[in-house]
Amino acid sequence: MTTETPLLFQPLTLRAISLPNRVVLSPLCMYSARDGVANDWHFAHLTSFARGGTGLVFTEATAVRPEGRITHGCCGLWTDAQAEAYAPIAKFISKAGAVPAVQLAHAGRKASVAEPWTGGKPLGPQSAQTPWQTVGPSALPVGDDWPTPHPLSTSEIADLVDAFAASARRSLIAGFKVAEIHAAHGYLLHSFLSPLTNQRNDAYGGDRAGRMRFLLEVAEAVRAVWPQELPLFCRISAIDGPQEGWSIEDSVALAGELGARGVDVVDCSSGGIAGPPAYRADYSGKPLQRAPRGPGFQVPFAERLRQETGVKTMAVGVITDPHQAEEILAQGRADLIGIGRELMYNPFWALHAAEALGADPDCALWEKQYGWAMVRRSEIAASGGKR
Repeated sequence: MTTETPLLFQPLTLRAISLPNRVVLSPLCMYSARDGVANDWHFAHLTSFARGGTGLVFTEATAVRPEGRITHGCCGLWTDAQAEAYAPIAKFISKAGAVPAVQLAHAGRKASVAEPWTGGKPLGPQSAQTPWQTVGPSALPVGDDWPTPHPLSTSEIADLVDAFAASARRSLIAGFKVAEIHAAHGYLLHSFLSPLTNQRNDAYGGDRAGRMRFLLEVAEAVRAVWPQELPLFCRISAIDGPQEGWSIEDSVALAGELGARGVDVVDCSSGGIAGPPAYRADYSGKPLQRAPRGPGFQVPFAERLRQETGVKTMAVGVITDPHQAEEILAQGRADLIGIGRELMYNPFWALHAAEALGADPDCALWEKQYGWAMVRRSEIAASGGKR
């Protein structure tokens, strides 16, 4: 490896795992499972990114309990059968040269909704699908027409900590090499962090230390069962939006605590504490604010956490251009680049990025079944279209 190789295509070693490049597929919910079991759709979907040169391929948000699903169609890891269904997917991703990763999640008070293409609204008595009781830190609904969540007792919190650990064990059975704890976007763990949604006065509420307790216990439990040689990530919403909510200063403190508990990478997103219509109002009725959307709008969060804590970070948020991604890494603003919708639009984004950055002049990064044809394509282009 020479210093001329773009950073985006230089390997990154996390514990005993070497990522072939810094391009990461962010978790993309497909809402297409049955009883939490991944199927042929998930195989075709996830393995295409590995064939497309993505270095680290995450599953969608995968629930640790049935009631932790966003929809009836979300994947889960609360049974061994679900782990067995994920196994061929993880195996193929590894065989293609990428690293398979799983995101462990619980949707909390934002669970029990319809699939987005059918409206995405909370399921109710008149819905075609059966709703279930949602849970959260306090009895605060996401918004108008949303059900009131059941406030978790301390014993129920302990059970969920165990559920995250149990799902991590099943992730190993499935063959995943990286695990991520989902603590962002208003889902269960994020809702405990935010003072907008956590109004408890026990050990899991009150000050910042109390509100962080649940997530930190999950991180400890998962790290305890996740082999020391394998990396652990955590996705957070670096800010809620309103001044009264979770702040970037809170995230700096949290990142330090996560790092001390063996989390290797903090995946820096933002927002999501309110439900659709997003950012309408917080619980005091004040308008919610969000980071202005635009290219790389969430990169400053990853940069600040990286600089102030020394924990590695992943940048996300409208990163679509290879040169933009390379600049983020070259400026030391993040260690990994997470891409979602752009990879959904173009699963071969990483290979095209390598071409754009001059990292693959001989099409060596393409699988042999495609690579020979790509070389021929390049020759034709160089000859002015003559075959």
